[in-house]
Amino acid sequence: MPRYAQTERQALADLFLALGPDAPTVNEGWNARDLAAHLVVRERRPDSAPGIMFRPLAGYTERVRRRAAAQPFDELVRQVRRAPWWSPLSNPLTDELVNTVEYFVHHEDLRRAQPDWQPRDLPAGLQAALWKRVPPMARVSLRRFPARLLIQGPGYGEITVGAGGEPVRMVGAPAELVLFLFGRQRVARVQLDGPAQLTGQLRTARLGL
Repeated sequence: MPRYAQTERQALADLFLALGPDAPTVNEGWNARDLAAHLVVRERRPDSAPGIMFRPLAGYTERVRRRAAAQPFDELVRQVRRAPWWSPLSNPLTDELVNTVEYFVHHEDLRRAQPDWQPRDLPAGLQAALWKRVPPMARVSLRRFPARLLIQGPGYGEITVGAGGEPVRMVGAPAELVLFLFGRQRVARVQLDGPAQLTGQLRTARLGL
């Protein structure tokens, strides 16, 4: 059985080392060091995890992340590469479910901030795994969007979400749809068809975590 979470994790670790700690990322205000520290803290400091979801606790999470970022970059990347077996997020039972999308998205956060990037030719199995995450993500993040939004992954499926109203269509490979729904609209290669006001609103909506 393919282990896409591990494949993306190792590819991201390799890219960290190739580009160095100061390389830009898609995440505003974060460089490669910041992103690596986020991944390390996410897996190794469960006490700081609530701050990712709840703004009142975000200050504590950020302080923990900054302390992690102060480590030598090679050590940070080593910790990214080798997840702790005891982590609730990366043990053998949860790794593929929890980390496939996480590491794919953050791998692209680093890749797509570099000059002349192009989408990767991903295995069909990884695209299929990413498509499985599209419906729940879309239903949560776009449930109040003021349109009838048809999301299509050609060859993988389609869903309709939104609060109803004028139709808008979003078309893309599953990988691109995941990036869009994770808030990476600026670098996600999807096609939007519909009224300009609604497509513009969709491209600038606050999506993801």
